[in-house]
Amino acid sequence: MHGTQLKKGDTVKVIAGKEKGKTGKIIKIIKDKDRIIVEKLNFVKRHQRPDAKGKGGIVEKEGPIHITNVSYLCSKCDGGVRLGHKILDDGQKVRICKKCKEILDA
Repeated sequence: MHGTQLKKGDTVKVIAGKEKGKTGKIIKIIKDKDRIIVEKLNFVKRHQRPDAKGKGGIVEKEGPIHITNVSYLCSKCDGGVRLGHKILDDGQKVRICKKCKEILDA
């Protein structure tokens, strides 16, 4: 199992697969399967039975993408980058961009 440095709400760039080159925001992280769900990417069709909430039919929703197929999108570097960690003077541990050394956690 991979430990992920990505968090919900991060903007990522897909670097492999059918959605390669596209970007989006992380909506959900599935830690036990090392997968993430990215907003408006990797749509899959699911057959849904009618229930109390609404009618059934074929529903399109975002499918999971493996964590290794995405990279963090740094706003300063304008591309997919690797993440590192840095401990600030006050003892706070923050994520940094490995390319431009920019602090990513506000």
